[in-house]
Amino acid sequence: MANLDEQDTNIPGTLFVSTALGAHGPRVKWYPGKAGRTLPCLIVSVGPDPKLRDDFLPPAVSRIAAPRVMAWVRLNHGALLDFWNNGASWNRREVSAFLDALQPLPK
Repeated sequence: MANLDEQDTNIPGTLFVSTALGAHGPRVKWYPGKAGRTLPCLIVSVGPDPKLRDDFLPPAVSRIAAPRVMAWVRLNHGALLDFWNNGASWNRREVSAFLDALQPLPK
């Protein structure tokens, strides 16, 4: 897993990306500040047409963040799906290459 900050994504806050966890499908979580297991977040599916799956944030925060998070997922969905499905067996260099290849949103 990795926590990506604004320098990585051009989205304020933290995006949590991981390999397959639990019984749900591929997803990312966005936190307005630091990531944390018990902190409120947005959950967005990973794919060419990402969807908002869960929203535990105030509506004003979600309205601003959700479209940007979905745009970032759309931009990187191929790499995110590869990491979700295969990343648990990757070595450090492969994980580093994955992270380095993720594209930030245009400013």
